[in-house]
Amino acid sequence: MGHYRNVAIETYRNPGEASSASVRARPLGGQGLSLSMKVECSRKMRTHYPVGTVFIVQAQMTDREGGQPFLYTSWQWPYEVVTRAEAEARIAKGAL
Repeated sequence: MGHYRNVAIETYRNPGEASSASVRARPLGGQGLSLSMKVECSRKMRTHYPVGTVFIVQAQMTDREGGQPFLYTSWQWPYEVVTRAEAEARIAKGAL
């Protein structure tokens, strides 16, 4: 459905969502992606850092068997932890 590209994502708590994970990830704004889009990523990213941590990951949009589109990044791939301000500045410059 798409190619891999750098994307800034953040973790958040998901009370009431249909997921076994209590902390999920979503893209930051300004990247041409829905802010409600889910991100399939490393559990370690979601559990070893405080909720609200911002990461830069390599991801692609997919819809696995016709479901809702989401971003996918392998749990084995490296990621970068950045401040929200740094991520927003990089997004604004198109420098992800």
